[in-house]
Amino acid sequence: MADKNLDTIFGKYFSKIPGNMIVVPLIIGTLINSFFPQVLQIGSFTTAIVKGVGPLVGAFLLFLGGTISLKSTPKSIVRGFVIITTKVLVAVALGLVVAKVFNNNFLGLSAVAVIGAISVANNALFAGITSVYGDEIERGAVAITSLSVGPTVTMIALTSAGLASISPLAILGSIVPLILGIILSNYSPFLKQLFTKGLGATTVLVGFALGANMSLSQIFKGGLPGILLGLIAVFVVGIITVIMDKLTGGSGIAGASISSVAASAIANPEALAKADPNLAIFQDAATAQIAAAVIITALLTPVFTSLVKKYNEKKG
Repeated sequence: MADKNLDTIFGKYFSKIPGNMIVVPLIIGTLINSFFPQVLQIGSFTTAIVKGVGPLVGAFLLFLGGTISLKSTPKSIVRGFVIITTKVLVAVALGLVVAKVFNNNFLGLSAVAVIGAISVANNALFAGITSVYGDEIERGAVAITSLSVGPTVTMIALTSAGLASISPLAILGSIVPLILGIILSNYSPFLKQLFTKGLGATTVLVGFALGANMSLSQIFKGGLPGILLGLIAVFVVGIITVIMDKLTGGSGIAGASISSVAASAIANPEALAKADPNLAIFQDAATAQIAAAVIITALLTPVFTSLVKKYNEKKG
């Protein structure tokens, strides 16, 4: 009876939360670390999970690669390439403006926060939204948008913009698990099935580990700049990706669905600071701001996409 009630709760409420697989564990981890941090510091495997964000993200990338097929349709590849490239380029452009024009302080936001947040999308959320609002081409675009995960794209973006100096080996190391997953899964149907099954559970663990390294005080510390960052990601960058999506033959659904900020982006400032110590001065503020933007976009991106869908239907 208890199992049925639990299943009802998960089926009725959990499934309706945008990006539930990573957002809910992230929130749970954050709440535990905010009110009962000692629980996470008892040692052994419990603490190891909390402190093991890096290895967990590596495993997540490996399993994620297992879901990407080399036989994705050309239209899906084009759709994914258009929206993720537009998102990254706009993120870099905004970051350059913040760094060069506003001296790395646009209403409290630095280039590290802007590029670190906006250049990386929540692909789990993207897949969930397009499964509801999108067609087969838009759903298949996740095979390309999934390549923009972790700190890799942010590292490349900051380095290309001249705002950081990061070793090519560090960049390569951040994407090797994903490439390995793609190669192994496309070579072996067994491994593809194995990796695909492991992706959901790993996503939950990554979300919890990320949340367990955050606290409500940190999110509140993000404050208005963090909220502003989330709004920029959805309603500024999102509108641009929708326009580019439509100009290249899409419906705008994929462009709207990619407007979120990935929870993994919370780890970007730390990764960037380790790769380039000159960026360490922005780490704490950027982490808090990105954390706030993750929650804001997780709530607003599905709403934004539904508005685009309704607009399309109204236009016939």
